[in-house]
Amino acid sequence: MENTAQPSPLRITPTVRALSSALRGKRDHVSDCGRANAVRLFPEPDKLWFKESSAKNLRNRDFLSPTTMLNTLFADGQVPPVIMSRVLSLRGCGVLPVAGGEVMGEGLRVRVDRAAAFRAVLMGGATEYLKPFSERQGCVVVNCPALHPKPNLPTPETLTLGQLRTVLLADHMGALLTRQGFSVSFCPKLPEDSDIITFLQTLGVDWPTAPASWTNEEREEKIQEVLENSVYRERDGGRGRRTSGGGGGGRKVEEGEDEGAVRVNLKRVFQEEGLLGYDPSLGTCTVQRDSVSHLAQLDLATTDCTVSMATALHVTSCQDEFRQQQIAMLWRATGATHTQRHLVCGPVKTPGCQLTAAQYLQLRRGQMKEASEMKYGDQVEGQTWDDIIRVMTSATVRFELLSTVHTSPVTLDVQREGGVSTKGPRGGVFVMYNCARLHTLLFNSLMECENGLISLLDQSGQALDCEGGGARVNIKTEQICKFLVSLSKDFSSYYNRVHVLGEPLPHLFNQMFCRLYLLRALRELYHSALETLNLPPIRQL
Repeated sequence: MENTAQPSPLRITPTVRALSSALRGKRDHVSDCGRANAVRLFPEPDKLWFKESSAKNLRNRDFLSPTTMLNTLFADGQVPPVIMSRVLSLRGCGVLPVAGGEVMGEGLRVRVDRAAAFRAVLMGGATEYLKPFSERQGCVVVNCPALHPKPNLPTPETLTLGQLRTVLLADHMGALLTRQGFSVSFCPKLPEDSDIITFLQTLGVDWPTAPASWTNEEREEKIQEVLENSVYRERDGGRGRRTSGGGGGGRKVEEGEDEGAVRVNLKRVFQEEGLLGYDPSLGTCTVQRDSVSHLAQLDLATTDCTVSMATALHVTSCQDEFRQQQIAMLWRATGATHTQRHLVCGPVKTPGCQLTAAQYLQLRRGQMKEASEMKYGDQVEGQTWDDIIRVMTSATVRFELLSTVHTSPVTLDVQREGGVSTKGPRGGVFVMYNCARLHTLLFNSLMECENGLISLLDQSGQALDCEGGGARVNIKTEQICKFLVSLSKDFSSYYNRVHVLGEPLPHLFNQMFCRLYLLRALRELYHSALETLNLPPIRQL
């Protein structure tokens, strides 16, 4: 009976694993140093090989096992013929085909059969390569403290650029986690038709809403009652006790002050429950109304989880980190046992002026419109161009705020004379322009294979790693933006040096079909990555 099983997608990880297994071979091949040195002689598999990424090195190798590693594994660093044969005849599920290899001064280098690899990727369809390595399960609540009332609902005019960065990062993380198979919900719910919702929609952020008349008072009352009866509540005289209140610094509570207020010892919470990574100066916190509202929203967001234990990912700014740790411990004091992680963003700096989120978006939109009019003239009018400018502005803002490692500060050039260019590798505009160029080319047909496609396809998608006991979590959230800019540079360079629509001669048809398949794969790759940023592709520009 014919085997109809589909071949597994080619991946970097299984290839490195197979190469490592082939190189390690049997222990009879190692230098005669005794079995006591087995651990030293057999290092971790992922340390045996490097995947090349630079254009210069990719000309003669795709993988390299350095000379230092060969000296550890073999006598005088000489790779036995049987081991070499095993490396060159590499086969396996998801393993890239090997074209050849040799030992040089830098080590054992291996070249991938790129023609066979490209054929497998392009003819088999790029869709499989855009799927995560494994489907994750679980429920994640992405909480954005910047959007909670304090006590008033935030508006575009009160939202800071640092807070806007956390909102966009929360939106990005939600899309990434959804792609990985998690069930994702967002917190808090915001009143529909409110100014902040309209503002977020302009940026392509689809945040959950509730009717303007909706309240969460019943849940708030229950949480208030739970805190009043919490074992962590301090019931004895409050005079002389240090409280962290709602801010970052502690102070002594004077006799008679705030009689009847609920104070919870947050330090006891994380110490007695063995929670790591929390600020030891949290101390005693006086429960405020906006804190109870925050907790009620978190409680509501977790009610729809299909599993008993959810993970709450608090995406907050460094300025608000202390306050969010207070909220996290207050939630724990109510009996909530969900895993909590804190994704902390660095500040956003605008030398020379101070802008709110609304002013910043208005500035970038004006600059984008002006740049488009300079490039396309009178064509820039009507609803179609309004939509294009809106998406391009959103892309500019997202790439400016998300392309930097989330823990590092972002410095924005907001001088009006600086403008926004539609040319050159400038983040969002550059990416969207090349995405539109791909659509135009696909409509007209064509394109050729480019080195490095396999590596690029293998990088899409990030997953939340909830392992480890610390409160903070660091995720490479900037990789999608950097990947898209890098891909756009490669595609732009290729486009400028290759005649995309070649002469319509019969002997060039195969080349044209090859280019067309690659073009389709690149389009799917662009769309997949842009989805994680909630950016719709521009189809014509």
